[in-house]
Amino acid sequence: MLELAHDYPKKPLPLKKLAGNQGISAKYLEQLLMPLKAAGLVKSVRGAKGGYILAHDPADITLYQIVQTLEGPVAFVDCVNQDYFCARRSSCSVQHTWAEMSNMVCEYLSAVSLKKILEKEAALMGQKSEP
Repeated sequence: MLELAHDYPKKPLPLKKLAGNQGISAKYLEQLLMPLKAAGLVKSVRGAKGGYILAHDPADITLYQIVQTLEGPVAFVDCVNQDYFCARRSSCSVQHTWAEMSNMVCEYLSAVSLKKILEKEAALMGQKSEP
């Protein structure tokens, strides 16, 4: 997603080039892109100059959206999101702690956009080029 953010909105990246740049197989990358496409985070462009491109500005795509799309609900233990998992859920103080922690992670991931990561990356690259 970050690599697609680099090229947004210039041009779509072909699947094979994107996979090669990331050091993963095109087949595996395609499996990752399918749910991202279904969630409306990326779109595919057909044709000789086709490939994949972000469906929205990098400022409008958060890490939370990406993680939730690829991994499902963010929770440290199953009982946080699944009422039926434990009969003691409502009276368990540990469950409430896990739920609070999961909520904090969700809030953090929601606050970090692809644009913010690109900005951090640019700042780090600037630091490395200084003598």
